[in-house]
Amino acid sequence: MTSRFDLTGKVAIVTGASRGIGAAIAVALAEAGARVVLASRKQENVDAVAAQIQAQGGAALAVAAHTGDAAAVAALVETSVATYGGVDILVNNAATNPHFGPLLTAEESHWDKTFDVNVKGYLRMIKACVPVMQARGGGKVINLASIAGKIPQPGMGVYCVTKAGVIMLTEVLAAELAPLNIQVNAIAPGFVKTKFSAAIWSNAAMNAAVLAGIPQQRMAEPEEIAGIALYLASPAASFTTGATIMVDGGQAVGNPLYALTNR
Repeated sequence: MTSRFDLTGKVAIVTGASRGIGAAIAVALAEAGARVVLASRKQENVDAVAAQIQAQGGAALAVAAHTGDAAAVAALVETSVATYGGVDILVNNAATNPHFGPLLTAEESHWDKTFDVNVKGYLRMIKACVPVMQARGGGKVINLASIAGKIPQPGMGVYCVTKAGVIMLTEVLAAELAPLNIQVNAIAPGFVKTKFSAAIWSNAAMNAAVLAGIPQQRMAEPEEIAGIALYLASPAASFTTGATIMVDGGQAVGNPLYALTNR
């Protein structure tokens, strides 16, 4: 591990860390030397990931917290400070998608829940962490957006709108927090093979349609998103802020016809 990616002495909070992308990022940050606080709504789920990190010689603390609850967010940050002395890195990964179908069929409750977790939950976490980061001379905020925030996805309209909101939230806060030496960036994954996307990859017809639009002809594994998170969390990204980095196997530049012409 070269020093530019070394996170020794740093403290990271990762939300939605019980599985998938969040768990993979938490493991990667711990491997780079960070002490990691893993948050998810269910304690037993984050306990398992914390135990995995500890078994590998890393430092990890599991905390049950719902980012839709302001009191729970405040308690999560307070616990992180009390246990490890501060917060240097925040990875906002918790997300929800309760509605699938045409945008105009979504109920008000679907909009409220999705925005509360996917956008306002991120803002709550950032607001709680910024004073702690400022006291330590700066920090890193990494927001998990999605290709869905850039390219409309069928049946996922509400989710798409919230992820577009995450991208703009990232850009606004990058500008506002730059004087505090806090870099704010976003990762926009394409299709990743997780439980969250199981409805797609477990359906043969839907899976084939998705892969036809990805030049690499496959979905990502969660660990393939963790590398870019490690960069954004590290000293190597000291002059990177306000960026949204696509990690999508080429989907944003792809065209199903390539699948035919590249044979």
